[in-house]
Amino acid sequence: MIITSLLDTDLYKFTMMQVVLHHFPAAHVEYRYKCRTPKVNLVPYLDEIREEIHKLCKLQFTEPELQYLRGLRFMKSDFVDFLGLFHMPEKCITVSAGAAAGEIDIIVKGPWLHTILFEIPVLAIVNEVYFRNVCRDPAWEEGRNRLQSKMQLVTDDPALLDFRVAEYGTRRRFSKKWHEEVVVTMKAQMGSNFAGTSNVKLAMKHRVTPLGTMGHEYLQACQALGPRLRDSQVFALEVWAKEYRGDLGIALSDVYGMDAFLRDFDMYFCKLFDGARHDSGDPFAWGERLLAHYLANRADPRTKTLVFSDALTIPKAIELAKHFAGRCKISFGIGTNLTNDLGHEPLQIVMKMVRCNGQPVAKVSDAPEKTMCDDPAYLAYLRQVFQLPPP
Repeated sequence: MIITSLLDTDLYKFTMMQVVLHHFPAAHVEYRYKCRTPKVNLVPYLDEIREEIHKLCKLQFTEPELQYLRGLRFMKSDFVDFLGLFHMPEKCITVSAGAAAGEIDIIVKGPWLHTILFEIPVLAIVNEVYFRNVCRDPAWEEGRNRLQSKMQLVTDDPALLDFRVAEYGTRRRFSKKWHEEVVVTMKAQMGSNFAGTSNVKLAMKHRVTPLGTMGHEYLQACQALGPRLRDSQVFALEVWAKEYRGDLGIALSDVYGMDAFLRDFDMYFCKLFDGARHDSGDPFAWGERLLAHYLANRADPRTKTLVFSDALTIPKAIELAKHFAGRCKISFGIGTNLTNDLGHEPLQIVMKMVRCNGQPVAKVSDAPEKTMCDDPAYLAYLRQVFQLPPP
């Protein structure tokens, strides 16, 4: 069994889920899976994937897991009480062969509150089923040696005493066994350079900090839930601040691209939020623009945190750390390069929200290949409303 605990997911799923319970309990959504890696044939493994999802839907939170969540300062008691009754509704997910050769379709439809936790474990299931079939003899020692080399780039450099890196690789991990080994090794050997993990189960088990705030789906859903489309980003940030009252203060900047984000991220948000997370486009240009924006809005950049998490490697993170040293706080989340670097090409798979309350929603990031929407007319309208350039 691949997923044995409902905590085996990213923290931001729970932080968003709590907002859904308190502010949008009636929202109805649809998610769709997509594999961006060409020539990957997952059809032979459909039955295995279905069986693992069936087992996932039988899980419930244990009392020790609920007690752990109660101990997180931003988790509210009514939300944890709700999780005590929660299970994944199997009737809300379908897995089938796709229209094109080798492709599969995974569709999740249902109440947002009851379907939000599907994404991460389902992607982890697809990954592990695929790799245990096509890579029966993984190069474990080569992977361990590469991991050692990556860590030593940080620990051997005296200039990187304040360097902080977190593990963000649940959804695209090679396997849960390798994922856990990565976290255990980083904790043991990197000391204070290891900031923690996005995976709540591993954070609980190995007593490291769980990390995460909001994901793209939250801002996407607000396109349908807010008062009007143009104000959806402002609405999302205001509801988040209302829920967490200054906690979990890292805003996600790339649902509509950096230009649109900065137009909405005014002086109020600059001072209210602790920082922002980069997830597409040139990270150096993004950071420079954000620091200039803080200065223009009378916020001291040295008090703000820039979080980088887009397809990072340790060398790239070190380069960014040295570039922005002394000008702001900075941290890094690295996923696939840590949890799926065993000599085989990782799968570029995602499962994105495409509709909320029957209305199409979209992410239009600074990386065109990350745009995902099933309604071209809506996507064109969204670009017009947010003054986005043509694709």
